[in-house]
Amino acid sequence: MTSQFAVGYPQASLPAGDRTSQGAPSGRARATVTYPSDMDAAEARRRFTEARVARLGTVRESGEPHLVPFVFALRDETIYSVVDEKPKRTRDLQRLANIAAHPWVTALVDHYEESWDRVWWVRVDGLARVVGEGPERDRAVELLAAKYPQYRDEPPTGPVVIVDIARWRSWPADR
Repeated sequence: MTSQFAVGYPQASLPAGDRTSQGAPSGRARATVTYPSDMDAAEARRRFTEARVARLGTVRESGEPHLVPFVFALRDETIYSVVDEKPKRTRDLQRLANIAAHPWVTALVDHYEESWDRVWWVRVDGLARVVGEGPERDRAVELLAAKYPQYRDEPPTGPVVIVDIARWRSWPADR
């Protein structure tokens, strides 16, 4: 079974295969978001939203892939993450440079068990941007603090990564 829905997305930013007609109230194009599996849209969204950690895939300026775990909050069709106070070698993170060079990213949430009929994954692809200050950053930190108590105790001071989701993909072994 395949289920799908549409979200507003900048026409020029979509890969050629994902372009659709104009028509969103904001002047943004409509991107078809497809769940190509038996996992329906609501279940994929629930599993993604409830995950405590995901993996963020970006591409270095050289074209090499880069994958890191990250914590996030999902609101509507947008993922929020922040450069926080966890120990790091530098706050000048590779993922931020990668997003500046190649803003298309992917985020993956998955579940593994030795019983392979219970494994699943949900992946989203979208355009990312880095926001260092302002109301959008503040809203992102509020959403993250609602999900992660550590952020209420020690509010992050770094920039946020915002991903506007263009496509959802999912696969459950249990269907």
